[in-house]
Amino acid sequence: MIDLRLLREDPDRVRASQRARGEDVGLVDALLSADERRRSSSVRFDELRSEQKQLGKLIPKATGDEKAELLTKAGELSAAVKAADAAQDAAAEETQRLLRQLGNLVHSDVPVGGEEDFVVLETIGAPRDFAAEGFEPRDHQEIGQLLGAIDTERGAKVSGSRFYYLTGVGALLELALVNAAIAQATAAGFIPMLTPALVKPRAMEGTGFLGQAAENVYHLEKDDYYLVGTSEVALAAYHMDEIIDAAKLPLRYAGFSPCFRREAGTYGKDTRGIFRVHQFDKVEMFSYVAPEDAEAEHQRLLDWEKQWLTGLGLPFQVIDVATGDLGASASRKFDCEAWIPTQGKYRELTSASNCNEFQARRLSVRMRDGKHVKPLATLNGTLCAVPRTIVAIFENHQQPDGSVTVPEVLRPYLGGREVLEPVTA
Repeated sequence: MIDLRLLREDPDRVRASQRARGEDVGLVDALLSADERRRSSSVRFDELRSEQKQLGKLIPKATGDEKAELLTKAGELSAAVKAADAAQDAAAEETQRLLRQLGNLVHSDVPVGGEEDFVVLETIGAPRDFAAEGFEPRDHQEIGQLLGAIDTERGAKVSGSRFYYLTGVGALLELALVNAAIAQATAAGFIPMLTPALVKPRAMEGTGFLGQAAENVYHLEKDDYYLVGTSEVALAAYHMDEIIDAAKLPLRYAGFSPCFRREAGTYGKDTRGIFRVHQFDKVEMFSYVAPEDAEAEHQRLLDWEKQWLTGLGLPFQVIDVATGDLGASASRKFDCEAWIPTQGKYRELTSASNCNEFQARRLSVRMRDGKHVKPLATLNGTLCAVPRTIVAIFENHQQPDGSVTVPEVLRPYLGGREVLEPVTA
């Protein structure tokens, strides 16, 4: 959530952020009104409690009619105190409810617009010219079948659409990707983490995934647990309700977990293969830093993602995501999109988001700097979303016979294997 002081001091900035996101600007005025009621009711409660205490000192000293009159007044005052306390609680609850609906403040450099209004920051590598090589590229699904690596037919039989099996070299490739990604992250100073896939409501809500993103979240109603769509949730909540000494920052974690997404609203999109699925594994980077270091850390996360994709030999572009496609928690987000030959376009493989103090305020994660205790900043970055990375590797490194050249960075994790060969019947 944002700082209420900022809302009071510069409401126009908050209104502009809401407008840029395409969200309700009226929420700002409703929140200002609720906050004013909260503060005024708090003052009223304090005044009545002070009067009640003073009256309590007078009653033991009074006698006769004076005492009776004071007791009557004390009864009236007690009722007024209870009413003021209830009003104070109601106003505070309303303020928090509205505050949690408000998205993070958008960074001033973020392009304004919807999903297609991003800005390309750089393009790295060039797509292969398959026509010049003399063959038509196969899509990842066909390659996966030739290699005995992907089985979506049985995935659908067992679990429904958008589920799959990785088999044979497909399973080995996933393990290689995960191990290589964790190795890179560990070398960069990240602490590797295996995180829970089930979290309590506060963890999910605190990271900002129960607002506009709620439709894509799986909820186990009987137990009131949520299945995470990213290990970002568990990593953000790892230090929930804690105060971290500033000298320990930055704290960097690389989380590996299964991820679950309903993919609501994507009917008819990416139905072939494993590009858009309900369950997948992912390696996620997560950083806790001092707020003043957040922008530099954001760039570092992006650089580590670029290092990863370059090591895999994938052509990709880096985009500055537009305001309407940010998600509630991010003030700015960079995506790395890999070229997918059979689609003829770049598709998202990784994201790096700066959430500054937004999540830390919601989860009560603070830092102690000398005598001062204040919220810190959190950032997250995808290093390897496994299925999409397999899609990009299969399509970009395929050969005419259906084999796939293994990127050098993965070979040590595949027993030195340089090529994934089609299986024979």
